[in-house]
Amino acid sequence: MEASLAPAAGTLGGSRSRRNYARRYWMFAVPAAVVVAAVILFPWIFTLVMSVFDWKVSGNIYFVGIKNFVHLFEDSRFQWAVIRTLYFTALAVIFPMILGIWAAVCFASNFKGRGLARTLFILPMMATPVAIALVWTMMFHPQLGVLNYLLSVVGLPPASWVYQADTVIPTLVMVETWQWTPLVMLIVLGGIAGLPVDPYEAAIIDGASGWQMFRFITVPMVWPFIIVAAVMRMIDALKTFDTIFVITNGGPGTSSETINMLLYQTAFGYYDLGYASAQVLVFFAIIMVISVGLLRVRRMERWQ
Repeated sequence: MEASLAPAAGTLGGSRSRRNYARRYWMFAVPAAVVVAAVILFPWIFTLVMSVFDWKVSGNIYFVGIKNFVHLFEDSRFQWAVIRTLYFTALAVIFPMILGIWAAVCFASNFKGRGLARTLFILPMMATPVAIALVWTMMFHPQLGVLNYLLSVVGLPPASWVYQADTVIPTLVMVETWQWTPLVMLIVLGGIAGLPVDPYEAAIIDGASGWQMFRFITVPMVWPFIIVAAVMRMIDALKTFDTIFVITNGGPGTSSETINMLLYQTAFGYYDLGYASAQVLVFFAIIMVISVGLLRVRRMERWQ
């Protein structure tokens, strides 16, 4: 009799334990879900609602449906802002990746003063973008800037830097490269530090050169780290605002006006919140497409 009641008692105790676990689970899950909904979902839902209205701060609010989105594809200023954003992002990813990988390989080798050199190399990443932008703005000054003075020392003519439409975006990319190359270096260096030494020893015995070891051993083995660094750099470059705002404010004219700058101008310059909300949603769609593509590339890779 006692033996027959034991499983039932055990089942009853297990059921009570599961109910207690579920009750404790919802006590933590519900507040977290409420916070996520309030912080993330509500702003997006409110932005979606505003995007279908003619919503100006100083005027009445009218429902216009998809008119704001149709106007986006007819607005040449927005189309050029998309092109500039993609152009800026591509350059702001390529150059830090190339220099960051090169720096990681250099810092992976043993040399005197390596610790001090690493510390100095990552200092730009520690400063705030606004402070960096202010310093570079003074350096870009046509008459008083130190960069044109250095060009004159070596016999080169002064450059226009951010004061000419043809050079403004490459110049802004130079600032981004200076600040964020250390981040790429740290990520790739972490991958190089964990590599085994056996493949390199075998390559040296076979007479491989330094470039061959880098091309056929280092790069394939740290490729997942390179992809991670590229994804992080891509996301950060797409949302760059403060550096461009401080140095050029989208100028000269609109030659450095990215989507972020246009959003700011539409919402807080023209106070057209409905049209700005439509721009936000389209920009979010562009970011999602690029992110999905990068994630697919990342998923195709395999950790060594």
